[in-house]
Amino acid sequence: MPAVSTAYERLHEAIEDLRTAAESALASDGELLSVLSVTEGVSRQLDYLTVSTTAALQRRGTFTERGYRKPESALTDLLGCDSYEARRRVVAAEQACEQIGLDGTVLPARLPATGKAFAAGQAGLRHVEVIAALLNTAEAGRITDWQRAGLEEQLAGMAGEYSPGQLRKIGTQLLEALDGDGPEPDDNPPEPVNRLQVRKRRDGSGGTISGQFDDAAMFDAIATVIDAKAKPLGRDDQRSTGQRQAEALADACGFVLAHADHATLPDAGGRRPHLNVLIRLEDLETRARSAVLDFGGRMSPASVRMLACDAAVVPIVMNGAGQPLDVGRSTRVIPDGLRRAVTARDRGCAHPGCDRTPSWCEIHHIWEWEHGGPTELGNLVSLCKVHHRLIHDSGWVVRIRDGLPEFIPPKWIDPEQLPRRSASSVMTSWSSSMSSMSS
Repeated sequence: MPAVSTAYERLHEAIEDLRTAAESALASDGELLSVLSVTEGVSRQLDYLTVSTTAALQRRGTFTERGYRKPESALTDLLGCDSYEARRRVVAAEQACEQIGLDGTVLPARLPATGKAFAAGQAGLRHVEVIAALLNTAEAGRITDWQRAGLEEQLAGMAGEYSPGQLRKIGTQLLEALDGDGPEPDDNPPEPVNRLQVRKRRDGSGGTISGQFDDAAMFDAIATVIDAKAKPLGRDDQRSTGQRQAEALADACGFVLAHADHATLPDAGGRRPHLNVLIRLEDLETRARSAVLDFGGRMSPASVRMLACDAAVVPIVMNGAGQPLDVGRSTRVIPDGLRRAVTARDRGCAHPGCDRTPSWCEIHHIWEWEHGGPTELGNLVSLCKVHHRLIHDSGWVVRIRDGLPEFIPPKWIDPEQLPRRSASSVMTSWSSSMSSMSS
């Protein structure tokens, strides 16, 4: 115990020094930003220490000797935390640390690369949870051990650059690509559910609408219209997302009723709302086996062929590297075809961590038009209003490399200024490298 007590005293003194530095009236902005970085790093190290110590106690059988059948129960009593928090630490210990076999042999960590990233402070506890959850899915069970190990190593390497939510999105897409065949066909698949219930209140004061759409095309059509009208009306718009979407649906329906002769819908982002259907070139050559909609639904071949005949649907063919053809024009105003090409490449806001859909975005000239920048695919990027302002004002730099946008943070965010990409760009880059390796 003396060693632990001494270490705790030193840690307490260091924390007090940090607090004094942070609370000083003379502290500069740079010093306060450094405090945030240091405290996050220390927090990750303490999380790892908690997890690795839990793993060591599990290997020794300490909890079992003290009458606990489950280590999380022991942690709940010892640390005074909720069972959920205790379980998080136990799962991380089981995945990222060495274990003991039934014969007493010490076994390597199930996620060795993740464990190393966690120990180095590059990954946090939440990153470990995300990687562990991804590699315990049914999709991960269908890929080879070699693929699973490579995916784990890749995700662990990304943990220092991406938030847990971004990492989950990237990992899900990578798993989907690796698990190309998907699950075995079900001879008796459940019938798709497409339902909408509109119920009036008895007193006539309104009602409720609830529904479910398993048909990706139906859902995307509805979501596209709602999304087009659900944007905040400015900084003073305090409505919740649910309220804005509800009013957007009512507005759309009211507009259709008022224009019943031609049923035209309002503009979205400077153009009439439409469905973008992204079809890979190889899929098109094999009679369109699948396609992806803006809102994330994967469509069946029958739906693709049906939608391709609809004038309200814009099929966008992607090449093997996930790139649309350059249909640029030498004008400042972005032509509709070029706007669609940028949208097809970026799939919404291209800034890493942003999940704004295409209709929320604007097209930004990387090399400014007034300074000679051309209006072509290699000089354009899709950004939501927030990140559009950020690019102009905060020191972030965007560039196109290997046909995809990447962002360089200012030094106060990352002293090494390592380039970052959105989840969709990471996925496209990865798919391109896999295609070149296979060929």
